[in-house]
Amino acid sequence: MSDNVRTFTDEHTRRRDRSDERTDRPAENLRCPECSGQLATDTEHGETVCRECGLVVQEDEIDHGPEWRAFDSNEKDRKSRVGAPTTKMMHDKGLSTNIGWQDRDAYGKSLSSRQREKMQRLRTWNERFRTRDSKERNLKQALGEIDRMASALGLPDTVRETASVIYRRALDDDLLPGRSIEGVATASLYAAARQAGTPRSLDELTTVSRVEKDEIARTYRYVARELSLEIKPADPEQYVPRFASDLSLSDEAERRARQLLSTAKAQGVHSGKSPVGLAAASIYAASLLTNQKVTQSRVSEVANISEVTIRNRYHELLDADDAQSTI
Repeated sequence: MSDNVRTFTDEHTRRRDRSDERTDRPAENLRCPECSGQLATDTEHGETVCRECGLVVQEDEIDHGPEWRAFDSNEKDRKSRVGAPTTKMMHDKGLSTNIGWQDRDAYGKSLSSRQREKMQRLRTWNERFRTRDSKERNLKQALGEIDRMASALGLPDTVRETASVIYRRALDDDLLPGRSIEGVATASLYAAARQAGTPRSLDELTTVSRVEKDEIARTYRYVARELSLEIKPADPEQYVPRFASDLSLSDEAERRARQLLSTAKAQGVHSGKSPVGLAAASIYAASLLTNQKVTQSRVSEVANISEVTIRNRYHELLDADDAQSTI
């Protein structure tokens, strides 16, 4: 029986290496060599046992996990000895080697003058090899611009990652000739923000970008068309939470602003109107309706839109709300 157990154990080990599954559940398609019962893997004790007769088919299994324990995410990051995950937000995907600037060895001792000169030369050559061709230099500059603008606009890492992927696609499809790197990078970030449901207006992008508003809009339309990006029209309600937060309005005012926009969309008032203008007007109207008075100039400053637009959209929203209430 020992030969049968050994043969079964070898086969089971090969299957486990291929599947890389380490959960306490029945081993699929595996049977006990003694009674043909269902086998189960006990990761806590490192054993494979039969559920029916209790035969230990395999013991002292290899634990492919870490040899240390961690009780929170900070401790896990501190004890982990692997590098950072790959990311599209860096031109080399974060896989290159970085040489520290501290000029100290592994024991914390200062390097000699000759060693410091050698390390400085290595840093220089390392930087040159990281951007050894024009495409990588292009990516390095563009992804740096995307990261800078996303930080200024308070966009999450998911949007930055998506923008980096869109820019890489544009570069691979040779869409950059005749257009600036900054323009395509800004258009990619604008498209990524809209895809993620955290849109920013063109005026907001213009304040942090190095190109003009018209170029951003023109490049965005070109990139979206050539790459066949699926981007829905911006919903005014997506701007409401951010505007309400910047103006320190209550949840009641935010909820009332959403109701005004829902009524306007139901009656088709929003058609052809700027979503940013509608969102700003709904915030202003909701603040008045909930006795949290906010000036038009303050809303205009937060939404980066003119007071005239707020006044026009404000009256349209209230008229639509009145018409709905009379029905």
